Amino acid sequence: MAERTTFDSPVLSIVHTGAVATVWLDRAEARNAMGQDLWRDLPRAMEIVGEDADVRAVVLAAKGPHFSVGLDLKEMGALLVGAEPPTGGQSGGQSGGSSSAAVKARATRSDVLRLQASITSVARCPKPVIAAVHGYCIGGGVDLIAACDIRLASADAIFSVREAKVAIVADLGSLQRLPSIIGPGHLAELAFTGKDIGAERAKEIGLVNDVATDAEGVQKAAHELAGEIAANSPIAVQGTKAVLAANEGRTVAEGLEYVATWNAGMLSSDDLVEAMTAFMERRPPRFSGR
Repeated sequence: MAERTTFDSPVLSIVHTGAVATVWLDRAEARNAMGQDLWRDLPRAMEIVGEDADVRAVVLAAKGPHFSVGLDLKEMGALLVGAEPPTGGQSGGQSGGSSSAAVKARATRSDVLRLQASITSVARCPKPVIAAVHGYCIGGGVDLIAACDIRLASADAIFSVREAKVAIVADLGSLQRLPSIIGPGHLAELAFTGKDIGAERAKEIGLVNDVATDAEGVQKAAHELAGEIAANSPIAVQGTKAVLAANEGRTVAEGLEYVATWNAGMLSSDDLVEAMTAFMERRPPRFSGR
C-alpha cells in the first residue's frame, strides 16, 4: 500500500497509509524530548489528521530508541523556574525593576495552559488514536499517551510519572486522565514515588492494552489494530468516541439520553444501509462514511 508523507515540522511527521495516519515523534537525536516545536506543532498535526476525511484511525509512534523522555529541561527550564515573562512588566505602580511575583505566576500559568492544550489536542481528535510506545515514556510522554484512546507497548518500554522526582506537580494531564485508566491507587503510587515501571506492570494495571516484543512489533501491532478500526464505519467509530467522551461527568441516565439523541440523527447513514445489505449478501461491508 502506497505511503505519503505530509506535514512540515522539525519534530513531527505524518505518514498516511490507506485510511491510517501515523503521527511520528521525529526528534530521535534528543530522545524525543518535548520542546517548544513539539508544543506548537502537535495541535496542528492533530488538526490535520482530524479533518482529513480519508483518515479513519491514527497511530502515535516515535522514531529512534525511545518514545519520549518527557519535557526538554534544557529548552523549557525557564518556564519551570518562573523566569521573567517575555514582555517584562511592572506592578503596583513601580517603575523599572523586575516583574512582581504575581506577574511571573500569571505568565507561568499561561504557559502551562498552552502546553495542556497541546496535549488535549490528541484527546480531542475525532479519530481514534493508538499510542505505540517503546523505550522510555517519561513525564510528559505519559501525559501524551494518557490522551490517546488505546495504548500498546514494547517489552522494553519504561513508564514513569517522574515529576515528583524533579520537584514538580505533574500538570499536563496525567493526574486528571490516568485515574479512569489505571485507577486512583495505582496512579497515587506512581505519582508519589516517581518510580519506573516496565511494560508488564503497565499491562497489569491497565496502562497499556498489550505488549509486543520490540519497537517494530508494537508499531506493527498498532497499525494492525488501526486497520481493524478503519475497516468499520467511520460514522459509527467516531460517534462511539464522541459518546464515550460525553459520558465523562454524566450519570448513566444522562449518558443514555445523550446516545439516544446522537443515534436519532446518525442511524439514517448510508453506512447502516451498507452494513445491512452486506449482511444479507454475505460479503464484507464497504463503508463510505456517509
